Amino acid sequence: MKTAAQAQSPSSRHPQVASPIHTILVLAALGGWAIWHKSFAQLNLTANPNRVHFYVITIFFEWLLFVLVVAGVRRRGASVLIVLGDHWHSARQVLRDIGIAACFWIVVWVLLWILGWLLRIAALGRNVSMLPHQGIELTLWIALSISAGICEETTFRGYLQRQFMAWTKSAPAGILLAAATFGAAHAYQGFRMTILITLYGAMFGILAYWRASVRPGMIAHAWQDSFNGVLATVMRH
Repeated sequence: MKTAAQAQSPSSRHPQVASPIHTILVLAALGGWAIWHKSFAQLNLTANPNRVHFYVITIFFEWLLFVLVVAGVRRRGASVLIVLGDHWHSARQVLRDIGIAACFWIVVWVLLWILGWLLRIAALGRNVSMLPHQGIELTLWIALSISAGICEETTFRGYLQRQFMAWTKSAPAGILLAAATFGAAHAYQGFRMTILITLYGAMFGILAYWRASVRPGMIAHAWQDSFNGVLATVMRH
């Protein structure tokens, strides 16, 4: 006889967390943002960079997307925990996820450096013009990094990855599709960076699936982005 776990259908193993129409809306928002963001970045980060404006608008969009995702999950009648993972119930669990995030970050840092070298782009880097210089720029960059860690992990790994798994009835396919969407959303950084960011997203997708939570990914993502900005600022001085 089959066990209960073996008898589960693919749809019960990978349930949808929102309606297909809502997911299409989220994808449309991401597509519109990617297109608009390219011209917005060129306008604000070229001859006379206005990084403060760029950071503020980007933070606003990150949280707007987060609200859109949460609204779709709740409209489905599901708990937001289905995309975030279970609550932390003890300090030990918090420390465990911080430790997982730290180990994951080290591995990702090395892999991104190697992949960046192979692709002939700056390892771990974004476009140099995006990085902060000092003062308010660095403060806003860290705020943006934390926002990206929370909002992007919720959107891409917590929400879209689960939706793609439900639609394809396959965890690997869901991870790859979510990673490709993540890369496409950052296409304004150039083709080779898009490839690197897609691979970066796949690594976060594997982490989220293995841990059944986006919390370690949030920590690693926020730290990685913050680290890039702080390192860039220190190296300029």
